[in-house]
Amino acid sequence: MQRRQFLAASAAAAVGVLAAGRSVRAADEKSGRQYFEIRRYHFASAEKQKAYEQFLTEAGVPAYNRAGVEPVGVFKILAKDNPNLKLEKDSTDLYVFLPHNTFESVVTLENRLDADKEFQSSGQKILNAPKNDSAYTRYESTLLLAMERAPRLERPATKSPDRVLELRTYESRTNQRHLNKLEMFNAGEFDAFKKANMPGIFYGGAIVGEKMPQLTYMVVHESREAAVANWKAFGAVPEWRTLSRDPKYQDNVTKITDEYVRPSPASQL
Repeated sequence: MQRRQFLAASAAAAVGVLAAGRSVRAADEKSGRQYFEIRRYHFASAEKQKAYEQFLTEAGVPAYNRAGVEPVGVFKILAKDNPNLKLEKDSTDLYVFLPHNTFESVVTLENRLDADKEFQSSGQKILNAPKNDSAYTRYESTLLLAMERAPRLERPATKSPDRVLELRTYESRTNQRHLNKLEMFNAGEFDAFKKANMPGIFYGGAIVGEKMPQLTYMVVHESREAAVANWKAFGAVPEWRTLSRDPKYQDNVTKITDEYVRPSPASQL
């Protein structure tokens, strides 16, 4: 490619990126739908997990809030809450939930944290951990777009010390069936959760992440024991019975991953 052609192509690409950015911002403002990032951090030991929780409490969560990301959720996975996972002991993983008001917030967050001098100072022990003593091993990230009828997260009303939050992921075999399941939620499945006494905190369809296509949501229960009764009640809700028997909503989920989590002391949810 000749230099003139290259420069012209580069300029056109830059204009396209800027236009796309403006388009995304306009869509964000019009719909009001949030973006939800769910990170799952892996740690080499329970001690490393505890140190990262302290870092989040003292430095990470306040910095996320200064960047306009709030409330931040930090969750732990306990063996007693998840018999189906067959955990021999409590997981050393941590979930970190980050709600964003715009897509621009998602893509610029790390740069903004890097420029936050207070964060860099208060979190330096974790942020600058040496190679042979890393703060965490790795983390995975999934980005969700809030569903149309649940455009923003809702803080849980319950303050019960025994409360558990249920994180559920529905995988679909094709994008078409995934969209069908999203349509099913928007057609009234939300209402069934409320009537079964398990209000939702967030509902979103994955834009990028693992096990695509998929959607993920979180509901809250007063206790782990209450969850059993709540799901039994859910199955009897008329709206759910009608939706679940509708032929057009059949075969839209191939696998469900279900985890019960508890808020860490660092969590704002």
